[in-house]
Amino acid sequence: MTKEDMKSRGNNRSQQPTSSAFREFIGEDWGPRVSTVERSEVADYLAARHQLVSERFPGERLVIPAGGYKVRNNDCDYRFRAHSAFAHMTGLGAELEPDAVLVLNPVEGGHEATLYFHPCAPRTSEEFYADSRYGEFWVGARPTLEEMSTMTGLRCDSSDNLSDALSKDLGKGQVSLRVVPQSDARIESQVQELREREQIAEGAEEADAELSEALSEIRLRKDAWEAAEMQKAVDRTREGFDNIIASFPRALSHHRGERVVEGAFGAKAREEGNGLGYDTIAAAGNHANTLHFIDNNGPLEAGQLILVDAGIEVDSLYTADITRTLPVSGTFSDAQAEVYQAVLDAAERALAEAQKPGCKFRDVHAAAMEVVAEHLEKWGALPGTAAESLLPENQWHRRWMPHGTSHHLGIDVHDCALARKEMYLDAELEPGMCFTIEPGIYIREDDLKVPERYRGIGVRIEDDILVTETGAIRLSESIPRTIADVEAWIRSINA
Repeated sequence: MTKEDMKSRGNNRSQQPTSSAFREFIGEDWGPRVSTVERSEVADYLAARHQLVSERFPGERLVIPAGGYKVRNNDCDYRFRAHSAFAHMTGLGAELEPDAVLVLNPVEGGHEATLYFHPCAPRTSEEFYADSRYGEFWVGARPTLEEMSTMTGLRCDSSDNLSDALSKDLGKGQVSLRVVPQSDARIESQVQELREREQIAEGAEEADAELSEALSEIRLRKDAWEAAEMQKAVDRTREGFDNIIASFPRALSHHRGERVVEGAFGAKAREEGNGLGYDTIAAAGNHANTLHFIDNNGPLEAGQLILVDAGIEVDSLYTADITRTLPVSGTFSDAQAEVYQAVLDAAERALAEAQKPGCKFRDVHAAAMEVVAEHLEKWGALPGTAAESLLPENQWHRRWMPHGTSHHLGIDVHDCALARKEMYLDAELEPGMCFTIEPGIYIREDDLKVPERYRGIGVRIEDDILVTETGAIRLSESIPRTIADVEAWIRSINA
């Protein structure tokens, strides 16, 4: 089968008019477009971000694609979300801007940024009515070059000129190329072809990985605008948890009550943000002891706890990451309260550690583990003392908390994941760093090493933390977390 045959077969549902008379008619008598585009607040912060990456790669051309649509099934795509490095370096959030590419071109004293994208087409073009990917009739009016430049503060150009821009002065001891890997296969292939043509492909994979590493590391410290977006995401997430609690009466009567809870949060995520920052975990009863339980297909039963791990991603693509473990009937049982308080104690110890000058990221986890081990010793679950369990050669307590206590947070839920160990785990906490504190204790219902009264209880408490000049603060301070406050919260919403 030829390419033409395949193309014809792919268009076998098309009933679009193709006559020249129609094309002329549909392009006539449209009023002028009225632009409402204004300069975004984040535009003032982009130059500093570009400078940070520019310092790592002087004299090199850096290519940062947004990526394109991903196929969900057949001819249906997922909603577009730009590659996080692109979003951070352009300030473009929501569903902006598929197939765009930011190029940092080396100039004297640093780099000049140019955003290449597919601008709005005239209404006299076939694209206007016939192109389901870019056409205004299909996806709405796209920004013009002038509008995009106004919004971002960046120099903008049509993607038609990208190829020439990438190849200019390439090789021969002049300019080299780096591209963000796993961002856009089409652009990555184009870059690789240029490298091979100019015989500069050696070491390309390592070079591209270094670029991703650098783009990840510069997000370790949030600027003032990012910190405000993080607070916004947390505040919206609090509203989502209010929705969750309000859904409990219906969830208790539904055969898939966990889905009712998931849907209640998801509705608020779309109403008040771009959507979910990640798939919601709504794990009732023993399901809470499966760390990434996203099936959410079980019922809620009176007297159970439900562990909800959820975050709203705001339009800028910054996301919160909050976990609360809630009694669906409104009050904790004695055994549930014991486990919950143990986790809360661990969270408080971890935050206290983060407040100390010179605290390293890994110290936050160590502090939480001390408390977890102490409680497990008290319950008779350990084969020795808490101190013995904390030794590297033992770690018995990790049976009940196998994950880390913290991860960086921002434009990705696990932000800065490509950063070097010395920049992440081994780094001292610095102002602008944003991370979670999320200890947990997970006791499966068939775990014979713990007293029977605790079996089937899983608890995690997760808050979002920002390091400031005066110490580490909880951005999620307004989301109730003590036993008394959680019970009062549920009563107030479902009164």
